[in-house]
Amino acid sequence: MPVQTTPAVGRSAGLASFLTVLAVFAGDAVARTFPFGPERRSVNDLANQFVPYHARLWDLLHGRGDGGLLLNWQSGWGTSFLPDLGTYLGSPFALLVALFPREDIEYAVYAVTVLKMAAAAAAMTVTLLRLRPGPWWAAAVLGASYGLCGWSVIEATYNPMWLDGLIAFPLLVLVGEWARQGRRPLLGPLVVALCWVGNFYTAYMATIGAALVLLLRLAAAHELRVRVVVRAMATVLLGIGLAAPVLVPVFLGSTHAYPGWTNEFQAAGWSDFLARLLPATYGFYTPAAFLGTGTLLLAGALLFHRKVPRRERWLWAGFAVAVALSLQWAPTHLVWHVFATPNGSPYRQTFVFSGVLVLVAWTVLSYGWPGRRALLGGVGVTVAVGVGAVASELVTGWSYPLFALGLAAAAGALWLAARGRLPVVAAALLAGALVGQAAATTAYADRERLGRLDDYPAWGAEQDRRTAALAEADGWPAYRTDSGREQITGNEPMLFGGQGAAYYSSHTPTVLTETLASLGGGWTSRGRNLQSLDNPVTDALFGVGARWRGDRMVRTDAVLPLVTVRPEGAAVPRYGASPFRNQEMLLGSSVYTLPGKAACPVGSEVFLWAPDFRGTARLGAGGTPVRMSGQMPKRRAALTSLGVQESAGTVVALKGERGRDHEVGCLDRARLAAAVEGLRAKAATSIDVTDSGIRAELPPGTKGTALIAAPRIAGWTCEGRPAAAYGGLVAVPLDGRTSSLSCDFRPPGLRAGLGLGAVAAVLLAVWVWWTARRERQGRPGGSSSETPPATDVRADALAQTG
Repeated sequence: MPVQTTPAVGRSAGLASFLTVLAVFAGDAVARTFPFGPERRSVNDLANQFVPYHARLWDLLHGRGDGGLLLNWQSGWGTSFLPDLGTYLGSPFALLVALFPREDIEYAVYAVTVLKMAAAAAAMTVTLLRLRPGPWWAAAVLGASYGLCGWSVIEATYNPMWLDGLIAFPLLVLVGEWARQGRRPLLGPLVVALCWVGNFYTAYMATIGAALVLLLRLAAAHELRVRVVVRAMATVLLGIGLAAPVLVPVFLGSTHAYPGWTNEFQAAGWSDFLARLLPATYGFYTPAAFLGTGTLLLAGALLFHRKVPRRERWLWAGFAVAVALSLQWAPTHLVWHVFATPNGSPYRQTFVFSGVLVLVAWTVLSYGWPGRRALLGGVGVTVAVGVGAVASELVTGWSYPLFALGLAAAAGALWLAARGRLPVVAAALLAGALVGQAAATTAYADRERLGRLDDYPAWGAEQDRRTAALAEADGWPAYRTDSGREQITGNEPMLFGGQGAAYYSSHTPTVLTETLASLGGGWTSRGRNLQSLDNPVTDALFGVGARWRGDRMVRTDAVLPLVTVRPEGAAVPRYGASPFRNQEMLLGSSVYTLPGKAACPVGSEVFLWAPDFRGTARLGAGGTPVRMSGQMPKRRAALTSLGVQESAGTVVALKGERGRDHEVGCLDRARLAAAVEGLRAKAATSIDVTDSGIRAELPPGTKGTALIAAPRIAGWTCEGRPAAAYGGLVAVPLDGRTSSLSCDFRPPGLRAGLGLGAVAAVLLAVWVWWTARRERQGRPGGSSSETPPATDVRADALAQTG
């Protein structure tokens, strides 16, 4: 087969991207899923995290966000943003949302998602042709099969940050090839850095997979040289070092996060494992390994293709089997997942397995079209996969018809290509089979997700109205505006605006979760998805002057500024089990009556605290029923108002499925107003909020403890010293000598990350200089000093073309 030229490589990558986009669009259109129909696309984390985070990025890029890259004033009453940026928005593709209107943020996220799939297909195609020469159109089909793998169109489509790992794997394989050949000492570490910044979690998996591919290629070529391995390790370490300014804050953000739940890995049954290689299957706890029947056929033909050297045949076949087994064995499962079983799908490394099968398929093609023996062998292996999946309940009525048609089309295409007949027909059959199977799998997954996962409404007129109302009521930093307790997604402040308590992230700080829970807050996702708390006392404490309630904006009665002062000698709150008493400790005044099983005083507002209760509660027989959804520890019901006590003797009535233990508190609004006025008299006279801190002026001679209405998360410093904590909030002791207050926030690890990044940059510059000097001394004219591998001359010649 001839060496591919650079235009041919570009043409092949373009075709792979086109096939990928075509299949995704066709599948979504068939399912009538957004943006091609009325069915909702936003499920689980896509709605709760990725759409809101991209909305916040849009705001920052257009100069409209409250806070900046370091500090997010919109969420969780003030949270660190750099770890979230590195986790959810590190991909360069995320910047494309700035090109869309703000109200079309869901279209923007969809476009970014599809572009990532297309980029992964293109990256794999280029890598295939750089590893070994072969037919450009077949490389395009195999690249598209990787971009359209089940993991991509079923799992990562609603976790688009994972798609950066799909792009990273082929790129890192290519970086390994550069290290093998002693080429591109500058570009290699830069590519590694880009991959790890894009999404460190899947980049870690992709790095493991690429390292194994490099070792296999060295073994296949009888050139297991220490120098190559060291060069590859140096490339990866330098790249990770360059990414350290983002990676270190992300890592430390995880260490300060509220712990999720711990799962024990349970391997999928082998019939289910094989079933997920077929089209139109779905299973949350099984590996979404679909690749298209053509790729499976080619991979299965490896051991029967005599043109492939025996050593290479058995190495690649053993490698593919070993990777499959590693998905199923608990110790290797933990290695793939950074030594912790994830909260959710336990097969997040499946994309590496898919990439390995594509590399196996390309190895077969790169040595020539499979002959009759190899083709029959590949068909036999593929049929065996189908037979092995018969017992699985995951197989659908569409799986086997699509599987059979795809197998017939792929076998026919390879038969024609091997005989040099009708190459256009062969290409159309192979590509058409892939697109048809992938589109059907996409459509089936679109429908299944809606029935199995939480789904959320698409942006519409109601969301426009709510966003406009929040913007009109906004008074930051004089007061906060809360997007409301009746949440649509877990990160509504970022999506709709305002500065509320709601926040959902892998980095939700422990101090925020515990403080909010102590004050009566609710949560889902076992404490990482925090809900807004609609309560007059907490509204006063955190300066919430307006909030969305029901279907409109309402103004709150008593509001404190962001900086208040507690008097000298005031006891630091030590929270207990009662959120009513905890609120009073933080406020410094008694405002609740706790009646036990008796009725509240007439005129007081009745609040119910029943964190584990699931059912309806009402105040007396005629009260409005309030639905509560507790299910500890997964879900925690928030402190809830049941209305005003209008007559003596009326008590709270519960009707529910679980968690009847509860506490009732009776709020005296007059006492609350008096407490707020007392604190306001000694509060800050002026406040300036920045993207990374807060400045305030206090009455002269103020003594006591200044309290900032923000959680005391790691990273706050005040007057050059680490900030103190008071009831979970940022606190600063005052001695009366100064009337100004200055606090700054720097995410933990930022300084260390910048230092590591600078060291890595210097080392990279030295390495590039030393490499260039060595080449000049070793070979006049500056050509590479590495001797090309004798057993892979075609691959080396191909590399030199690009």
